[in-house]
Amino acid sequence: MPVDYSKWDALELSDDSDVEVHPNVDKRSFIRAKQNQIHQERLQRKHQIETLKYERVINDGLMKRISGLLEALKSHASEAETRNPGEVAFQAVMESAGKPEDDQPPPRREGVHTESEPLPTFSKMMAVLLDQVNKELDEKKPENRYRGMLEGVEGHLKKVQGLQKELLAKLAELEKEEGRKITSEGIHTGFDSSHVNKSKSEGKEPERKPELLNPNFDMSQTLPPKDSKTSYDDDEEIEASPAAKKFAQIKAADYSSSLAYLSSNPQILTEKETDGLLVLAFDAALEGKDDYCRQCVHQALLLQYCRALGKDGVGMFFKRITTKGHQAQDVFYKDVQDTYGKIRNRAREIVKERANEPEGVEQIQLHAVEPGTEIKITIPPEGSEDPAIKEGRAIFDGFSAEFRKALESGSLDEVNKVLGNMKVDEAEDIVGKLSEAGILSLEEQIIDATTEEGQKALKDMEAAAGSESGFAPDPE
Repeated sequence: MPVDYSKWDALELSDDSDVEVHPNVDKRSFIRAKQNQIHQERLQRKHQIETLKYERVINDGLMKRISGLLEALKSHASEAETRNPGEVAFQAVMESAGKPEDDQPPPRREGVHTESEPLPTFSKMMAVLLDQVNKELDEKKPENRYRGMLEGVEGHLKKVQGLQKELLAKLAELEKEEGRKITSEGIHTGFDSSHVNKSKSEGKEPERKPELLNPNFDMSQTLPPKDSKTSYDDDEEIEASPAAKKFAQIKAADYSSSLAYLSSNPQILTEKETDGLLVLAFDAALEGKDDYCRQCVHQALLLQYCRALGKDGVGMFFKRITTKGHQAQDVFYKDVQDTYGKIRNRAREIVKERANEPEGVEQIQLHAVEPGTEIKITIPPEGSEDPAIKEGRAIFDGFSAEFRKALESGSLDEVNKVLGNMKVDEAEDIVGKLSEAGILSLEEQIIDATTEEGQKALKDMEAAAGSESGFAPDPE
């Protein structure tokens, strides 16, 4: 059966996405900036969804109370013909009032309307609504005030219902957009499942279920608080801490050492350290260190499983993984092998791509641009009283012995050899100092046209000048 990879089409952008960027734009920086933009848009969308969900709950509670008031007013409409309409309306309001324990709106979720004041109770909202209805009645002065109140309350109910309809449409649109792309929050492991579907057996043999590392664990207990520092930003460099790197040095089969190390270093039980060890594994795979790659993957997933199993996850994991023949071993080892295989295969693809497309080493080299000119090297003399020459000599003395020797030779080729072995930034700094010290100067080249070598140089210059000007050399 062929494997369906279509779900990965929903990835917005990954570190190795094939994107076209301008030659002057660094691809990695572009991807990081794009990822940060996607991350910010996703956070904003999630915040909008949470806000709309909360407003939906408040509107539902308010509509329930307005509907109750409207029903109570309608049920006493006949009494308003014979009694004081104000007293009848007051009686309807009291009858429609809900329970005191349900009067307080649900608390706002974190980040929702943080700049606003706390919401009033539902009874206060209803009081404000009735005040508005009464003000409208005072302005309109209808003949039948009770019927006018009915129509006013019904009008406010329709307004809230209209707002709720718009809110639900917007919420559905945002949730559809949120579910269109794959995110890390939508990926879940199957390790924590305690249910296995099996066909019904004819006999009375009891159903056998796989024993999990921690079958009684409630995942909701381990969810970190919203202000937890265990997560990290998308644009943050992922690197394992020194403690995690030391943990990666422990052999995969040495569970006693791993348990002892985690007992004394529980701070490495974080998502960032897991990702950092997986990065180490990838780097090792690129260097062809397959054994160390698999070891890093093993230790990374060990941290992940211990963290996912909750408060007592470390002890529970090591107890089950060291029990001979325990089914948890098969689950964990299969996960390690699958992850290791994916990392190794991807690393081999990258190594192959690099071999097919080798990149040249960037160098800084000096040469004269204008035909008929050459770069002359002049060393500032020692003992000069001229401030400019003294400053140039000080710069010259600050160069390395190898570079000073190349300059003293007067050969531009020797100077370029030394510059070619330097990093680009360092070479650019050296060239700037050469210009500042006045060591390099551009002079016209004197050619002896009476010699064969001079005639050849002259022809080369003429050809170069002709090609630059766009005209062919004079045939005469």
